[in-house]
Amino acid sequence: MLKKMSIRKIMVSSLALFVLLLLYLIPDNTSRELEVKTDDIEYVYSDLVSPIYLLDSNDYIARTTISTCDCNIVEKATNLIDGLIIDGKKNEIIPNGFKAIIPAGTSVNDISLEDKVLTIDFSKELLDINERYEEKMIESLIFSLTSIDGIDKVIINVDGKRLERLPISGKILPTLFDKSYGINKIYDITSMKNIDSYTVYYVSKNNDNIYYVPITKYVNKQKDDKIKVIVDELASAPIYETNLISYLNGNTKLINYEIIEDDIIRLNFNNYILDDIKGNKILEEVIYTISLSIKDNYTDIREVDFLVEDEEIYKKVEKNFNK
Repeated sequence: MLKKMSIRKIMVSSLALFVLLLLYLIPDNTSRELEVKTDDIEYVYSDLVSPIYLLDSNDYIARTTISTCDCNIVEKATNLIDGLIIDGKKNEIIPNGFKAIIPAGTSVNDISLEDKVLTIDFSKELLDINERYEEKMIESLIFSLTSIDGIDKVIINVDGKRLERLPISGKILPTLFDKSYGINKIYDITSMKNIDSYTVYYVSKNNDNIYYVPITKYVNKQKDDKIKVIVDELASAPIYETNLISYLNGNTKLINYEIIEDDIIRLNFNNYILDDIKGNKILEEVIYTISLSIKDNYTDIREVDFLVEDEEIYKKVEKNFNK
């Protein structure tokens, strides 16, 4: 009898120990699994994307998109900078056909935002850039960072000192950078007086993938305003850069336009802007090249409305510029 009771107690105790062991192990494994998932979140992002300006196979700084975090402005800026550094943290998710441009090993010592001005302090490795790409590196940084809503201007420091000149050529740099710095610059001037500039986006392709390349053209001041100049440039043929494309019909004319409340522009075209007159359809590539060009030249614009013979056809608003 005592022997049976002893055996029973041993069995109960053993069972209790086994249950306790299971309870101990299960939470531990769950915790480990959650930690792994948390680590993955740092590098595998959601379907949120942000524009980023990277070097393409033709040595243009081109606009594409990259996965980003659902985070504040400074964190998003840091995230994009990671994508611009060669062999950086985002190297594995850079789209095919594009390359980072900031020298490998560059790090951010400090970054802060005040009154829509982003100040970045880079490590000295930023200066280890090939002369061919030193200006393109600045263009890539400025256009990527000012594409973030809430950043209008950028200050660049290196180890606590303002970057006053390009590191190799010694070209003098402005104190504050914004999109007026230009990108993929082309000079078509006959005099050093009354120089003006405007930026136009063209289409380029990598295999079957379409992306957009901004070109800043420097000219002596013209009679027409920039909006008309942009449309005329996109409608002109042939394009001065043979590997850049415009899908805008050469007979397209901007009849008139109006800016409403400083942030909405309504463009009224003739029907040659339509890809399909019966279906009242405008090609996506036409919408993007015009909208992006206007937005970079008129930074307050948040919505571009397309009209054909006074009939509204399409609206391009800021929240879907990143698609």
